[in-house]
Amino acid sequence: MIESILRLSIERRWLMLALAILIMGTGFYHYQKLPIDAVPDITNVQVQINTQAPGYSPLEVEQRITFNVETAFSGLPNLSYSRSLSRYGLSQVTLVFDEGTDIYFARNLIDQRLSSVNQQLPAGIEAEMGPIATGLGEIFMYSIQVKSDALQKNGEPYDIIALREIQDWIIKPQLALVKGIIEVNTIGGYEKQYHVTPWPEKMLAFNVSLTEIQTAINRNNQNQGAGFIETNGQQLLVRIPGQLQNTQDIANVVIKTLDASPVFIKDVADVAIGKELRSGAATQDGKETVIATAMMLAGENSRQVAINATQKLTQIQKSLPPGVELNVVYNRTTLVDKAIATVQKNLLEGALLVIAVLFLLLGNIRAALITAAVIPLAMLGTITGMVRTDVSANLMSLGALDFGLIVDGAVIIVENAIRRLAQAQKGKLALNKKERLHIVFEATNEVIRPSLFGVLIITLVYIPLFSLSGVEGKMFHPMAATVVMALLIALFLSLTLVPAMVALFMTGPIAEKENKAMVKTQHFYERSLSWAMSAPKTVIGFASILVISCVYLASTLGSEFIPQLKEGDIALHAMRTPGTGLEQAVIMQTQLEKEILKVAEVKTVFSKIGTAEVATDPMPPNVADTFVMLKPQKQWPDPSLSQQDISEKIEQAVGHLPGNNYEFTQPIQMRFNELISGVRADLAVKIYGDDLDILLAQAQAVLSQLQTIPGAADARIEQVTGLPMLSIEPDKIALAQYGLSLNDLQQTLTAAIAGKSSGLMFEGDRRFHIVVRLPEQLRNNIQELNKLPIALSATHNNT
Repeated sequence: MIESILRLSIERRWLMLALAILIMGTGFYHYQKLPIDAVPDITNVQVQINTQAPGYSPLEVEQRITFNVETAFSGLPNLSYSRSLSRYGLSQVTLVFDEGTDIYFARNLIDQRLSSVNQQLPAGIEAEMGPIATGLGEIFMYSIQVKSDALQKNGEPYDIIALREIQDWIIKPQLALVKGIIEVNTIGGYEKQYHVTPWPEKMLAFNVSLTEIQTAINRNNQNQGAGFIETNGQQLLVRIPGQLQNTQDIANVVIKTLDASPVFIKDVADVAIGKELRSGAATQDGKETVIATAMMLAGENSRQVAINATQKLTQIQKSLPPGVELNVVYNRTTLVDKAIATVQKNLLEGALLVIAVLFLLLGNIRAALITAAVIPLAMLGTITGMVRTDVSANLMSLGALDFGLIVDGAVIIVENAIRRLAQAQKGKLALNKKERLHIVFEATNEVIRPSLFGVLIITLVYIPLFSLSGVEGKMFHPMAATVVMALLIALFLSLTLVPAMVALFMTGPIAEKENKAMVKTQHFYERSLSWAMSAPKTVIGFASILVISCVYLASTLGSEFIPQLKEGDIALHAMRTPGTGLEQAVIMQTQLEKEILKVAEVKTVFSKIGTAEVATDPMPPNVADTFVMLKPQKQWPDPSLSQQDISEKIEQAVGHLPGNNYEFTQPIQMRFNELISGVRADLAVKIYGDDLDILLAQAQAVLSQLQTIPGAADARIEQVTGLPMLSIEPDKIALAQYGLSLNDLQQTLTAAIAGKSSGLMFEGDRRFHIVVRLPEQLRNNIQELNKLPIALSATHNNT
């Protein structure tokens, strides 16, 4: 069969050349579609289910929400395991599926059960699936900056409420249209709201409750259609406008009548534009700001999506008010370009080196070019295979390519063909076409089998890597697939194209030129081989000593899964005492950033505190993710420093700040750790049980052992307790005397402290909640809460 293929390739050499052109064309076509990233995406197949539960304590979230959600999905097909997180006002359940499960199939299964799950949750609470993103999904982040002299239309300076409004209603809707972006997640600033803040003493004076205020707003804030009428042959639609338009409209809403006089909202409350009770904040370079993260749809090309997002932001900038600017703070393209440039540089240098060596060894420029042609053709064919098998181009997949292995078979074939052609031409002026083709066939047939076996043996070395699963499989499968595809394509080219090109282009007089360096090397090897054959015991003894020495040295080396990718930026996990308020955390974070900026190598620093709008990475207010973006290394005062050295400088710079603990990592590395194991550290020990106190005691024992391990740093126990809480204990006897239920009390306190939406205010295509809650100075005053009036039943006729 091999002889038939060789004979066909040589006889149909122009067809083989056309086949090479076809490989080139398809390769260039698929290159445009090749997913490019810095590293393989090792995130497992998972779906996050987030449930917002305002006002619920962590224990209540666990009991009433998380447990129900987690158990409801426990029987899903292909479900590997689940993990959950219960925080104040938030439940997150992560469902991890077996490798190979289609993410859309998994989400469809979950979606089918969500409706029944939501029926088991408390009223007004719904579970939702998170975006279809992975550990490499956070590809692009930007902040919104304002020039110092910029003013709003009303003449007031921009505040973070206005910046958040610009983000939510101008920037985000446009950026979400970019192909490949599945979510634009915002953190920082405040959502604009219309606040109705009643005063308890006025409510008592007019005998008005919070419930009545909420009901009045709801009943006076809607447009109503009344069908249509026909008059004079014309159809007229009938509408009854009643939508509130501004704060004055809200203030003039009638709550009730008292002694035949109307009681307006303005009689018992102040109405003004306010801000939400937020769960997260953002800072940059020591100032509060608004930061948004563009999340990439799983499976998309991160480099292309980031480029498209950058171009879209440039267009969006033109539609922003004067003085408002978009500042890209993190762009995955930078890292990807660095990684790919490194790979391209190494591959190009390797290719040039191989070509130079081939020319020196073969002594014939045509032979060297024929052999070297296998390199780009094999690469283009490999790119086609990578696109077809969904393998991305990254450091792991491309970095393992060895051009020496790729051209190995071609070198043997071309060198033997030159030797046979040169021998056949001795004493002749030239070979005719038939003789030349026959010699090329015979020369190729002599060496093709050992050449093929050699390449196949090398290929088989990579086959066991396909048996790896989990994180190891996701990391090494792309490498093995790329190398195997490259070797098999090179094998095919050596069997078909190389003999055809030799037959096509190696015409005319051909002489085998001897390279002096190779002649000397050959003579040296012959003498060494002769000595080795005459003293086998000495050679075996020396080899044994060498092997034993190498084994001993290898046992003293450290080991790790893979070398750590230097992303070029630093991620700093800042943790404070549980119970630290968000506003206090912002103050502490701005101080931290100002200290970090004093490090000369730092370009900018930005932070995410608490939980963003979409809780893909839920954190309490006492925790912040800080991203330290470094200047190009050539701009450092000492370019010889490593990224680890810069981390140590930053740690020294912020070490004097009280109330902070730090964990240093990198942006992608941190996100991978979060999604794969649920923690940010490289190594985590999880202890399971029913009694939290016993678990904490065991965790302390484990920690004491971990701290004794050489090389262990930043070992600590994750905070799961210590959040201070204010409990309002109902007096059930007093409630019964007034005919009140626990729900009456709970709903009143919830509206007074957390606030309750009583409708929407529309401003064009923008909409904002109308929230009823107590003024800030009363919400934070426990004594004032005691004076809060509660609506009684109709039989009591008062509050």
